[in-house]
Amino acid sequence: MENIIQLKQVNKWYGDFHVLKDINFEVSEKEKVVICGPSGSGKSTLIRCINRLEEHQKGEIIVDGMTLDENTKNISAIRSEVGMVFQQFNLFPHLSILENCTLAQIWVKKKTKKESEALAMDYLKKVQIDDQAAKFPGQLSGGQQQRAAIARALCMEPKIMLFDEPTSALDPEMIKEVLDVMVDLAKGGMTMCVVTHEMGFAKEVADRVVFMDEGNIVEAKKTKDFFDNPENERTKLFLSQIL
Repeated sequence: MENIIQLKQVNKWYGDFHVLKDINFEVSEKEKVVICGPSGSGKSTLIRCINRLEEHQKGEIIVDGMTLDENTKNISAIRSEVGMVFQQFNLFPHLSILENCTLAQIWVKKKTKKESEALAMDYLKKVQIDDQAAKFPGQLSGGQQQRAAIARALCMEPKIMLFDEPTSALDPEMIKEVLDVMVDLAKGGMTMCVVTHEMGFAKEVADRVVFMDEGNIVEAKKTKDFFDNPENERTKLFLSQIL
């Protein structure tokens, strides 16, 4: 399998704080990778660098053959292939769910309203909230809003989906409905990078699990190996607290 995402010796600082330290990380096409670790370990920053929501200062990031640098054309091209789902749903509160899903299609992909609405309804159906299309985000539960956010990202027909702690702002009973959508997406062959503490999801879906701490990738292994035979003491401690 070819690597669709490659990070080589990537470093990032916030002022004096060294948040990513010589990160080497790759994801091959159709692979599902879960990134876990304690708060402040750099995992969200890592995936936000993949579509330039955060700028890295050193090293190289290549996404689908394109180098992520100052070139704004490349940034736009990469963003059109990389879907992102955040912890907070980031839906526009003044637009209906359907309008949230069609906006970027119309503006970025230059689709007609009719085309974009048809595709949006397909994806809203896929995440099982097509009956909520006319409502506004504030009228939906947190779980429904997050599913709408996933549908919105899918409407751009990305090659890669990035998830930044997509369930951490949800009530426990809503977590499962969002994870179910993500499991379906994974089974459909989508390339996925997921920052999450949901270890059950990692066991079910991930091909590999990456553990980060203090800006470093401490351990990266095939999923079964990661849970059954963690080598690093820091990984063992983390798993003992979370499992």
